[in-house]
Amino acid sequence: MATLTIRLPDDKHGRLKALAQHRRISVNKLIEELSTQAIAEFDSEVRFRALASKGDIDKGLQLLDTLDQHFSSR
Repeated sequence: MATLTIRLPDDKHGRLKALAQHRRISVNKLIEELSTQAIAEFDSEVRFRALASKGDIDKGLQLLDTLDQHFSSR
């Protein structure tokens, strides 16, 4: 496991500490959870872009039209 030292403004540190206390976890655990979330979002975007680059634009637009028709008829 690695150790990471970061510099934050005092007010931001205080807010993170308050958030961690609210969630009843340590600041370390909070930062770990937030970084996990950020990495998952990044991985999802990379995966989406990779799939989109291989996709068929016309099929994608047809699918969106089908979804629009389905949800607008409700």
